[in-house]
Amino acid sequence: QVQLVESGGGLVQAGGSLRLSCAYSGRTFSTYAMGWFRQAPGKDREFVAAVLWSSSTTSNSNYADSVKGRFTISKDNAKNGVNLQMDSLKPEDTAVYYCAAGPTLSMTAPTMPGRYRYWGQGTQVTVSS
Repeated sequence: QVQLVESGGGLVQAGGSLRLSCAYSGRTFSTYAMGWFRQAPGKDREFVAAVLWSSSTTSNSNYADSVKGRFTISKDNAKNGVNLQMDSLKPEDTAVYYCAAGPTLSMTAPTMPGRYRYWGQGTQVTVSS
């Protein structure tokens, strides 16, 4: 079984920064992806960023166009998880952010929610204008 525990959400003013963390525990896979999705009220869950964990030294990350240049996903080897550094936050970034993980055969980090098997409980991020 796999557990994902998120932390780091909160309230911030527009232009500010927040850092989300996701700790992974349980079964591991030779290649798997970890990422972040978000869901605002009345909207579908949408992709934010993801990164591949692989036995090779090469890894890659993907970002939604709406967050490129503002958000950075990074691996946290100590927690076997990922962090999401969010800078220059905008009110439209307000949502519940979910950490996701799952095995993959893809060479790139998947962007579709259905490609992820495991999900965290979500953490609220609110950006005030």
